[in-house]
Amino acid sequence: MSEVKDRTTELTSQYAAQVTGDLERNTKEQDRIGGEIQALQEQLAALQHDHTVLVNLQQALGGASPAAEAVTATVSSVPHQGVASSKPGKTKKTAATNAKTTASKKTAPKQTAPKQSAAKASSPKAPKPATEPTLVEVIRGYLKQQSEPRSAAEISDALTQAHPDRTVKTTVVRTTLEGLVAKNHAHRNKQGTSVFYTAPATQEPAAG
Repeated sequence: MSEVKDRTTELTSQYAAQVTGDLERNTKEQDRIGGEIQALQEQLAALQHDHTVLVNLQQALGGASPAAEAVTATVSSVPHQGVASSKPGKTKKTAATNAKTTASKKTAPKQTAPKQSAAKASSPKAPKPATEPTLVEVIRGYLKQQSEPRSAAEISDALTQAHPDRTVKTTVVRTTLEGLVAKNHAHRNKQGTSVFYTAPATQEPAAG
């Protein structure tokens, strides 16, 4: 009886250890995924902001209205001709040829207008994204300036001091650093239970 009790106590202790380990892994995974979601939300917000700026620029340059009119004109003209040509028998070929020639004449000058507007709109787009660097660029620049390894908490504290207008969380910084490590843009070093990050000593863009 004592042997059976000992075995049951060993099994329960093993199960308890496994459950605690699984719980720790679960919480760490939740933190990691939550940080990735926050980083993606920040990227989505930046893209939406850029989208609104580009739309405003396109409307200011007047390149949106002719493109929309060209698309609506070509789409609306084609189905009416198809319906009209489906009823008569002998006039189908002549209607089809006339439709092709008129469609080619209409679309030829209208396709050049969006290209010119796109060329005009491309000039003011260049200087604006450079004013707001992404979190990845900020972290890479910070690592290049450091001569010693830094932890995710130290990096987040330094970035919040350098950029007070941006909300920089440790979980987001950690996920961004792990992404840089995966792309060989940063190195990870473990010292006991702590993890430190450094910039790559030799950068080889051609090898990647």
